[in-house]
Amino acid sequence: MPQLNPSPWFVILIFSWLIFAAIVPPKILAYLFPNEPSLQSTSKSNKQPWGWPWH
Repeated sequence: MPQLNPSPWFVILIFSWLIFAAIVPPKILAYLFPNEPSLQSTSKSNKQPWGWPWH
C-alpha cells in the first residue's frame, strides 16, 4: 500500500507549509497595515480658542 509510505508526500507537505509560512504573513501584514505609523510631534501647538459668532 503506497499511500502509507510517508516519504514522497511528507517532504512536499513540509516544504509547502514552510513556503506558506514564510511568504504569506508579510503580505497579509502589509495589507492590514499599509502605512507605517508616524510619530507625532511632541511640541505643543499654540491654538487660539474659537468663539461662536452669535455670543
